[in-house]
Amino acid sequence: MAQAVRKYSNEFMNIGVDAASLGMANAVTAQSNNVNAGYWNPAGLVQLEDSELALMHASYFANIAQYDYAAFAKPIDDRSAWGISLIRFGVDDILNTTQLIDNQGNIDYNRISLFSTADYGVTFSYARRLPVPGLQYGVNAKVIRRIIGDFASSWGFGLDVGVQFERNGWNFGLMLRDITTTYNIWNINEEKFQEIANAIPGENQELPETTEITLPKAQLGVSKKFTFNYDYSLTAAANLNMRFEQTNDIISTNLVSIDPAIGFEFGYTEMVFLRAGVGNFQNVRQLDGRESVAFQPNIGLGFRYKGIQIDYALTDIGDQSVALYSNIFSLRIDLGIFR
Repeated sequence: MAQAVRKYSNEFMNIGVDAASLGMANAVTAQSNNVNAGYWNPAGLVQLEDSELALMHASYFANIAQYDYAAFAKPIDDRSAWGISLIRFGVDDILNTTQLIDNQGNIDYNRISLFSTADYGVTFSYARRLPVPGLQYGVNAKVIRRIIGDFASSWGFGLDVGVQFERNGWNFGLMLRDITTTYNIWNINEEKFQEIANAIPGENQELPETTEITLPKAQLGVSKKFTFNYDYSLTAAANLNMRFEQTNDIISTNLVSIDPAIGFEFGYTEMVFLRAGVGNFQNVRQLDGRESVAFQPNIGLGFRYKGIQIDYALTDIGDQSVALYSNIFSLRIDLGIFR
């Protein structure tokens, strides 16, 4: 069975969720402590006081791609919690022009059909406090489903492990993604493949690899919350996002590549929030051969009232990089308000 290691395999699982976190440039590994911690660092789920629900929708690439996220989490007891989340990243109504030309070489627009491609990720999370004060861990079990019309589909499985530690108001976090490597096993429709195998002479002669491997990644974070005059607060956070391969990250070696991120959240009476962050620092080669550093600045707003929080983030403001750009809204509900 052929297999390949992809630098950006299952990359839809790395885009990020929750407009509050995205507004801080994803620098939340150390302090994530609500239902969205199932994505950012499952160890933070033990901070839940009651059941929570989260929803998010975003459009990317000029509304071509749709990104949807839903999550639920609840405490088991005062030392443990569990959660589940679903991510869908899809492009619908893609034109299939593989049959545009008939056997006589005539163009027939009636032969054009539509198909969709969609990536799904379901994550089951468990978190528990350890006997050491301030120390907790979490585990994610992920199921990946990817569908490309009638052409191909795959199943994938992987594990994440996260740890958080708090001491004297300082929060530290470590998130290890795909620690066992995540395998995607592809099933390719050979009949559909043969229809296009000879469309271009010398191209598409062999089936693609049927096993795809996602290498491990790590996020190391630190944060601290400062409170002023009881009503005002400022949370400062930083992340080091690491891939164990050579990429375009600003720090890149054969062993590891590192992309730093920093984020800030200013809060007023724990009701109104203003956020900013910068991350995704990449080395970019221009068309004229010059090299430069691109980065992604984000800003965001949030409002919380009686257990309901609505957040907004504008990502990649100023178009400083080639990163994803979108207006993102998310909703988080503490279900305890309905009791």
